[in-house]
Amino acid sequence: MRFMTQTWKPLLTGPLADRVSRAVREIAQALPGAASRDGAQQASLASGLAGQALFYAYLAIATSDEAAADRAAEFLEKAADELANTPLPPHLYAGFPGVAWTMEHLQDLLFEAPEGEEAEDPILEIDEALLGPLGRSPWVGEYDLIGGLAGLGVYALERLPRPSARELLARVVDRLAELAEEMEEGSAWFSPPERLPEWQREIHTRGNYNLGVAHGLPGVVPVLAGACAAGVAVERARPLLESSVSFLLARRLPPESTSCFAGTYAPWEEPAPTRLAWCYGDAGIAAALLAAARAVGNAEWERQAIDIALTAAARDESTSHVRDAGLCHGAAGVGHLFNRMSQATGEERLAEAARFWFERTFTFQAPGEPVAGFRAWEMGVQGQPGWRADAGFLEGATGVGLALLAAVSGVEPAWDRVLLVSLPPLSPEDSSE
Repeated sequence: MRFMTQTWKPLLTGPLADRVSRAVREIAQALPGAASRDGAQQASLASGLAGQALFYAYLAIATSDEAAADRAAEFLEKAADELANTPLPPHLYAGFPGVAWTMEHLQDLLFEAPEGEEAEDPILEIDEALLGPLGRSPWVGEYDLIGGLAGLGVYALERLPRPSARELLARVVDRLAELAEEMEEGSAWFSPPERLPEWQREIHTRGNYNLGVAHGLPGVVPVLAGACAAGVAVERARPLLESSVSFLLARRLPPESTSCFAGTYAPWEEPAPTRLAWCYGDAGIAAALLAAARAVGNAEWERQAIDIALTAAARDESTSHVRDAGLCHGAAGVGHLFNRMSQATGEERLAEAARFWFERTFTFQAPGEPVAGFRAWEMGVQGQPGWRADAGFLEGATGVGLALLAAVSGVEPAWDRVLLVSLPPLSPEDSSE
């Protein structure tokens, strides 16, 4: 299997491992009857069938469960049918590129890929559908991972070494370079107030530079590093990569701050510490920077990433603002980030942090509630907080299941490429036409 690239060891043992394994089985039993969070996104990676197909596929290879493999194939087929019949946006997490990414990622696991010059590429149409918009300048959409250029870069990286994927990735780099602002401390991407969600616009009335992996600069960095590692548009990607990392590291808060980074930066605002999470916060930034550093062989960036990770691992839980279990900003997501980084570095303090957060995951499980009790916490309508059942990958039980499975499995969780905390094994030779 082409994406199993490192030795991955089970993190958990003993009673906690047993509890995790039971929870994974509970999620596997609950998902088929769970409704998608949003009926308009039944196929999506973030909240629908594509994400659930990922879970069942990894469960199948971790446990040799043929029923799980069949379920993965079934869900992926349903997602592909939905893709063919329902208009979806060109976004990685909520749109058709995310479904196609999942199909590409799971192809070697679930299907025997056709070989030879006559072999048909069922996803080539997606490449062609994206090449047109990405060829237009200026880019009028977002630049981020969730719904913008960085997300399309993730899709292109997964599709390498195909010529169409090389061209897609080169165009992503071009559009990112055009949108970047060059400043004394480096390059960054500005979010004007009209592009911010309403609640953010009320706080950041003049706009900001986003410092979260999901919606900001840290989610661009690994895409640029992946392009460099693959030998794609290096003359544009490498300077932009170095400049954007410089900008990011210059944003580090003083040592006495609760977190290493704020969620956003604006010269006219006082930076505020942020949560401990993947979407925003030190754990996500550290993991993304470590992936980028490893991709291009930058020892100093790796040192900085590990330092940020260790600082995050030592953070007091009371300041973390972790309120549920999901991948995006919950306990299982934080546990997975520390697990990923501990496996990559051998740093035991990161492994201990991962164990802590996996144990904490169960404090957010509500027995008897839908999807194995792993609900999501949200502000809800008119800013009122509350719980909701969520079967999805990004915030719900599917993502929790994948993170827990990786903690007790010897199978590398290469699915987390979509979070940009790992990258495909790329080299310029592999990506030549």
